[in-house]
Amino acid sequence: MKTMKEVDVVLVGAGWTGGILAKEFAEAGMTVVCLERGGPQNAADDFTVPRMRDELAVGQRFSMMVNPVDHTETIRNDGKQTALPYRRLGSYLVGTGVGGASTHWNGHTWRWTDDDFQIRSRYEQRYGKGYIPADMTIQDWGVTYAELEKYYDKFEKTAGISGQAGNLKGKRVAGGNPFEAPRSGDYPLPPIDNGHAGDLFAATAKGLGYHPFPRPTACASRAYTNPDGAKFGECQYCGHCERFGCEANAKGGAHMTVIPAALRQPTFTLRTNAWVTKIERDASGRKATGVTYTDTITGEEAFQPGRIVVLCAFGLNNVHLMLTSGIGQPYDPASGKGLIGKNYCYQTGAGALLFFEDQQFHPYMATGGSSMLIDDFHANWQFDRAPFGFVGGSIIGTAMYGGRPIQWHPVPAGTPGWGSKWKEETAKWYDRTMNIVAAGSVMPNRGNYLDLDPTYRNRLGAPLMRMTFDYKDNEKKLSAHSAEVINRIAEAMRPTRLNKASARESWNATVYQSTHNTGGTIMGTNPGNSVTNKYGQVWDVDNLFIMGASLFPHNSAYNPTGPVGAIAYMAADAIKTTYVKHPGKLIDA
Repeated sequence: MKTMKEVDVVLVGAGWTGGILAKEFAEAGMTVVCLERGGPQNAADDFTVPRMRDELAVGQRFSMMVNPVDHTETIRNDGKQTALPYRRLGSYLVGTGVGGASTHWNGHTWRWTDDDFQIRSRYEQRYGKGYIPADMTIQDWGVTYAELEKYYDKFEKTAGISGQAGNLKGKRVAGGNPFEAPRSGDYPLPPIDNGHAGDLFAATAKGLGYHPFPRPTACASRAYTNPDGAKFGECQYCGHCERFGCEANAKGGAHMTVIPAALRQPTFTLRTNAWVTKIERDASGRKATGVTYTDTITGEEAFQPGRIVVLCAFGLNNVHLMLTSGIGQPYDPASGKGLIGKNYCYQTGAGALLFFEDQQFHPYMATGGSSMLIDDFHANWQFDRAPFGFVGGSIIGTAMYGGRPIQWHPVPAGTPGWGSKWKEETAKWYDRTMNIVAAGSVMPNRGNYLDLDPTYRNRLGAPLMRMTFDYKDNEKKLSAHSAEVINRIAEAMRPTRLNKASARESWNATVYQSTHNTGGTIMGTNPGNSVTNKYGQVWDVDNLFIMGASLFPHNSAYNPTGPVGAIAYMAADAIKTTYVKHPGKLIDA
């Protein structure tokens, strides 16, 4: 094994958080090495047309995702089952390469509020301590919206978010989300065009007394230059956002914003095809000394020393690396002890298809954020959950992201699954169908967790991580409520045919739902309830930090990227201004 030159900071992963920290640290004069398991990629060389419009290769065979032959998870719904490898990508899609998931995401970016950050306190204050089930392990995060607001603003400007403010400095703004927390400034770009489906949904929802607004998304509604000088092209409404790279640089991502800015600094090194396998520590176990990684091209193993180590990989991979490195106590659902792997959460929801003989939606002209939504059942704290008996909520609206021919072939319920009748119905309804969907929160449960699988191993011989997860009563109740609201709106739109929404009863790993996997290395207020403090600093290893959604103690109805980016910027500030000058705990336990 060769040993590389020691640097100030070692970053594991070159996605949003790795890119943000790389830029911030390198510009501050710190020496930084970023290790990315995947290969290099950028729009000019890798996202060109027509190659990036190959729906079969990119959209269905997942050429931009991690190959499950190399690394995956094992999956089961409860602890009594034998977990089996997730070998065919379905429910969630983990990206690879420089930029990570930011190269192929839809760009949905939300500001989570104190309703999420102080979730246990707020529910207990409103409904009493008996309202939260004993097996629901929710907790306050230890951070506030006020602390994150300026970092949300910074991330939105970096990523080029298009949207409509609903609350500017406490003043309500027409057309935006009236339930959002107060913003110090508007979005950097106006909202994208949400199409005919969005217009129909918005008109109907408003008529029912709801409050529709355009989804905030990292699809540039016009040409834009961000504060770091990254240039965005105007969105072309090509219908190839999720699962695909953007050749026009209209979709904000780390590969075309923060990582190029970091690469302009002489103190930054990006090393691709570098698969980190272990976090190394000194004899005391309380100080990280660097990481061991394998060059996936040559097979050579190397040690990269660093005075600070930051895990910036996809959330599941952060948890896996903590488990295989033996840092912290793995969570045990029987005793409730341990924290690594605890509070794993996913996302729930529901959806309906509406068929209109007298409407056309042109679904192929879309962006990854083509949606009009209502937030009346999530961030709206006036919505009383007590009659429904759940914690959390859902956002509801259209999700018309692109009518690609393999993925989008809606037909009314009862249509045969193949043959001439299926072809006839597909041709008839392709352009005459819209959807209404809900994205619902998931609360942590004692029986949902991550640990190491005793049987299966990845390409390099490490144990796979085992995922034990299913929807519990809380999620079933929430999904049923979401389906009821969806159907109420759908029926008011008077479609010719309607495939009604129904509640999700159990998690099925074979059908795509979202890549919003959270928890496993949760943040909190002390070492007894969390792996890290609010800056992602590991309580037990002062110079080890964790970024990303594995920090989240629960999952919201909102997509996770907004707080992921904001927390990364906040942590970067704390490390640059405080930790570097006085190494040690940023918060006393």
